[in-house]
Amino acid sequence: MLPRRLRPKIVPKNCPYCKTDTEPHFRDYESLRRYLSERGKILAHMRTGICSKHQRHIALSIKHARYLALLPFINRG
Repeated sequence: MLPRRLRPKIVPKNCPYCKTDTEPHFRDYESLRRYLSERGKILAHMRTGICSKHQRHIALSIKHARYLALLPFINRG
């Protein structure tokens, strides 16, 4: 018997960056932490409800913050 595929949890689009007309920045690592999983992976825009434009900015900001050691690359434990 084949395993059943799980459907990802889809969240309706409600981008907080579009609502407040702001852009994600790597210095604001506390708000970027919401878009990381418990293992440290960047969550998809289908899972977070962010628009595609800001999802790309969030991914780059998280990568900058990781490089500057503001966010961890992985969470162990």
